[in-house]
Amino acid sequence: MITFLFKMMLLGMKTLLFLVSCEVDPPPAPVPVTWASVSAGNRHTHAIRTDGTLWAWGFNGLGQLGDGTITWRNSPLRIGTATNWASVSAGFSHTVAIRTDGTLWAWGDNMSGQLGDGTTTERRSPMQIGTATNWRSVTAGDYSTVAIRTDGTLWAWGLNSSGQLGDGTITNRLSPVQIVTAVNWGSVSGSGHRVAIRTDGTLWAWGWNRSGQLGDGTTTDRRSPVRIGTATNWESVAAGHEHTVAIRTDGTLWAWGLNVHGQLGDGTTTNRHSPVRIGTATNWAFVSVGSHYTVAIRTDGTLWAWGLNRHGQLGDGTITRRLSPVRIGTDANWASVTAQNEQTHAIKTDGTLWAWGLNSSGQLGDGTTTNRLSPVQIQ
Repeated sequence: MITFLFKMMLLGMKTLLFLVSCEVDPPPAPVPVTWASVSAGNRHTHAIRTDGTLWAWGFNGLGQLGDGTITWRNSPLRIGTATNWASVSAGFSHTVAIRTDGTLWAWGDNMSGQLGDGTTTERRSPMQIGTATNWRSVTAGDYSTVAIRTDGTLWAWGLNSSGQLGDGTITNRLSPVQIVTAVNWGSVSGSGHRVAIRTDGTLWAWGWNRSGQLGDGTTTDRRSPVRIGTATNWESVAAGHEHTVAIRTDGTLWAWGLNVHGQLGDGTTTNRHSPVRIGTATNWAFVSVGSHYTVAIRTDGTLWAWGLNRHGQLGDGTITRRLSPVRIGTDANWASVTAQNEQTHAIKTDGTLWAWGLNSSGQLGDGTTTNRLSPVQIQ
């Protein structure tokens, strides 16, 4: 019996020595979270990661986050299991997105038919709109939506009280309707008013025009697209509440419309009914407009902002409005930026996501409801 116990002790010691001598592999390094795109709505935000997954946070009273509930979220929450989301646009209280297979999806508020499913029924989870598989880009407005297909045709649906759909009427549409017969639409932006660029570099606008935000030299609403000026070198355009900002292919920046808070950036608070050049810089690359403010990125990766700043949405650490572009911080690796309402989100070239401004519903995504006056990283 003693001999048996002794042998067992020796066996245990050998086993222990074996375990101690074995090399234990270190745990795998965490995969870095990289964001591909982000879109801010009224008080909610959606973003897509580089792995094609969709995430959302903020106000959710009408199901605009798409998680099947009406529960608010103050941190990013994954929506569904799909890994093929290509683009997303957050509107006032609804969201629209396109998958890599060209299908169109929508969810949230639908009281004006802005989802495009032929009803006015609220949806709390993404649902496919129609059967088309050739959607290229989509933009959600306040209560309407506009999109472009890969064949260059332009489509719109939802609220049409100011002619913002561009179909020549003020009739709401519950399903996508084609706007004019042109097949060379390149990009479109806006909500109550819409501005778009055709592939020939011409600029077009329609809808609400109270402050001259269409840029046609008047304050007359337009129910169908009208050409703005004669230039043929427009590259990108962003339409906000009542002002519009655009970039030409030569890198110059132009703005028009409401300017009560300096959101045009021309150093004044004077409304402009036609495009006016902002500053002398020729290296503007990306621009986005929120509610009475503007943010932009230059080709050198620097970030700039101007206009209303009462919740810190400019990101300069203050709540002071700016009548001309001011540089935000010293970083020079900003890749994209999106402004909406009074919140701002941006992505750097390293794939990190940053946010600042109004955060009353957790729309910044930092886990709090605290306003931020400077960019904070969203984990």
